[in-house]
Amino acid sequence: MSVRQPHPIELRSYEILRSRVDLSALPPLSRAVAERVIHATGDLAYADDLVTEEESLRQGWAALRTGAPIVTDEGMVAAGISARETLCHATDPAAARMARAAGVTRSAAAVRLSYSEVGPGAVWAIGSAHEAITEIIERRVRPALVVGVPAGFVGASEAKEALRASGLPQLSNVSEKGGSVVAAAAVNALLYHEPAAS
Repeated sequence: MSVRQPHPIELRSYEILRSRVDLSALPPLSRAVAERVIHATGDLAYADDLVTEEESLRQGWAALRTGAPIVTDEGMVAAGISARETLCHATDPAAARMARAAGVTRSAAAVRLSYSEVGPGAVWAIGSAHEAITEIIERRVRPALVVGVPAGFVGASEAKEALRASGLPQLSNVSEKGGSVVAAAAVNALLYHEPAAS
């Protein structure tokens, strides 16, 4: 396996980030996720807004290392995950048909299609559709990890709160902000993470 070589601009960006916010007290994966999200968004407030549990992140990281599928709720999240292929049924005509037939949102239908394809143990990256989080919870999807960070003033914070209360392994944030960049950055942090040599 080849080691990722970050671009000099990325390295300088991390130097600046670390001079402005000290995340050194966080466990390794939580720190990696927080730093990558802040790096991707330029928003230092994510240092306090993200909700991470190291064990959940470790579970997601381990699943990714063994090739677990990554399912996204939209193409923009999929486009931002650069190290692996992802599965996204958001624009699948079958999702539109299922949504009409079942009286659910297209995002909920996409979750149903994706779960029927990947089964348990996937990493789910939700950056846009809070309805996808609700469907993941209600369908009793057994994920390795749910990255649930949709942005919005209607339903997003509530969905993230429900995700935290669900008992599923998850990464979320408290405020209304979030989005595809945040979801992709969090997954990329796990994909890029190399444990420190002992």
